[in-house]
Amino acid sequence: MHTKISSIFRKTLLWIFELLVVILFAYVVVYYFGQTRTNIGQSMDTTLSGGDTVLLNTLAYQFGTPQRGDVIAFKPNGSSTAYTSIKRVIGLPGETIQIKDGMIYIDGEVYLEEQSYPAMTNGGMAEEGVTLGDREYFVLGDNRNNSEDSRFADVGVVTGDSIEGKVWFVISPSEHRGFVE
Repeated sequence: MHTKISSIFRKTLLWIFELLVVILFAYVVVYYFGQTRTNIGQSMDTTLSGGDTVLLNTLAYQFGTPQRGDVIAFKPNGSSTAYTSIKRVIGLPGETIQIKDGMIYIDGEVYLEEQSYPAMTNGGMAEEGVTLGDREYFVLGDNRNNSEDSRFADVGVVTGDSIEGKVWFVISPSEHRGFVE
């Protein structure tokens, strides 16, 4: 009788341990890969639409840094109370970004993007060139002529500390569901 109770007790403890491991694993996955943000406005058309709910990879930049072309979520001007903004990384730390005649120049060289975006009609602060400091990034919305981004003082350059994560998946609405490029 004693061994039967002991066996049940061990099985119960093992079941509780397995349950705790599953809960911990689920928490880690949701915390690092499942945080959601909602895209506000049309500045990321055609990649994201206004109202799209996306998932963030918050682990991506704890072990690496944003790369050119990444779509990121960040707090404009580092304000913890500001809405989250979603834009594409164009300029990396130490580079000089200039926008003239509708073209993007990085360190004096024309930057040709893989995607076809409309020529920009307003270079904003980048018309004269913006040199990025350590851990500073220059971001643009994909809908270049309808985007509040690093060209304008309300957003400005994005510091590494204000980046919440890399946007990697659209979860809703269902017709937009899929990976973000």
